[in-house]
Amino acid sequence: MSVSAYTDIVNGPVAQYLQISAKIGGDVAEHSKLVRDVFNSQLQYIQLASESAQPSQNEIISFLKPTSDKISAIQNYREKHRSSPFFNHLSAISEGISALGWVTIATAPAPYVKEMNDASQFYTNRVLKEWKEKDKKHAEWVKAWVEILNDLYSFVKQHHTTGLIWAGKRPATAKGVPPPPPGCPPPPPVLDFADVDVGGAGDADRSALFAEINKGQDITKGLKKVTADMQTHKNSALRQGPAPFKPTVQKPVTPVKPAQIDKPPSFVRDGKKWLIEYQRGNQNLLVENAEMNNVVYLFRCENSTVTIKGKINSVVLDSCKKTSVVFDSVVSAMEFINCQSVQMQVMGKVPTISIDKTDGCQVYLSKDSLDVEIISSKSSEMNVLIPKGDGDYTEIPIPEQFRTRVKDNKTLFTEIVENKG
Repeated sequence: MSVSAYTDIVNGPVAQYLQISAKIGGDVAEHSKLVRDVFNSQLQYIQLASESAQPSQNEIISFLKPTSDKISAIQNYREKHRSSPFFNHLSAISEGISALGWVTIATAPAPYVKEMNDASQFYTNRVLKEWKEKDKKHAEWVKAWVEILNDLYSFVKQHHTTGLIWAGKRPATAKGVPPPPPGCPPPPPVLDFADVDVGGAGDADRSALFAEINKGQDITKGLKKVTADMQTHKNSALRQGPAPFKPTVQKPVTPVKPAQIDKPPSFVRDGKKWLIEYQRGNQNLLVENAEMNNVVYLFRCENSTVTIKGKINSVVLDSCKKTSVVFDSVVSAMEFINCQSVQMQVMGKVPTISIDKTDGCQVYLSKDSLDVEIISSKSSEMNVLIPKGDGDYTEIPIPEQFRTRVKDNKTLFTEIVENKG
């Protein structure tokens, strides 16, 4: 029953998700192929467990390696495509795909699946917000992905409440596992109407053209004869020419500036998400009692400062100006997107800082965060400030200029070009 129920997930919501991803195309379609492979890989693992006795820990690690490798490939794809227009789609999958790690949890794995679903919904909400007025396919895509995680949660809760069950008697082996069910059929070919001649109009035009050409010398009979009064060398009035050209002076057109979206400021907590939006000149924003699975999201804040107490999952500054954030510790990442003149200071630890399409970013590190990984793209005026130990900081700019050469083996070699000006 467990294998049959999981097969229903693969053939149901997963197949629907793959079809919609193919319609959207681009990175979403490519990413979905990796998702298809990892669900098929886990189905094979569940089939193995239904037919085998529980193997040793080393054997379990070996059997799980195909699934874990595919999960890593999904998450690495997202990191390598941060500039993609579908980055929120890739992030939603990368955050939620870890739910397939339920097979490694010995007791009560269902809550873990739900937690990964909640982490994924932060990015699915951003997909809905970004594409709501553009393309309804993306709302269908979100619905399909959330349904996958919800069905997976129900599956684990019903069939593997206390962990994966090894129900067989024979020794576990990776050989002989039946192949996964086939994927979705390819979409039907697109008809090309470029060469279709509606109503035969093209043939009629071509017939008329050839009829004119076949007249021979008679083709010139319809031309009007030029008389003496039309010839410039016999009529002096025609040689005077037209009046000199005088360009008309046009008034410069003042460009119309797009209207600025000015909404009332908001500071709300929605489940595990703290949403801070449209704050102006507020230096005393405070997030208290934050939990480790919480996310703080700032959108279009200006001249404001946010202080976050407690260890949280991640912090995101989106389209903010002259805004600062001070926090204790972050489990996942600190992200800047489309910002100008922003600052952050970590008092504890932060593993990753992402700076994307941002001009002017000051990063104040603590002594516990010196092993941080900073990923920057399409950004400028970025500085990292490292504590000296006496309360002062050493400011180091993040490189923005690079030199790339083609090597002898036809590969590229890139190095940093320091600005000595």
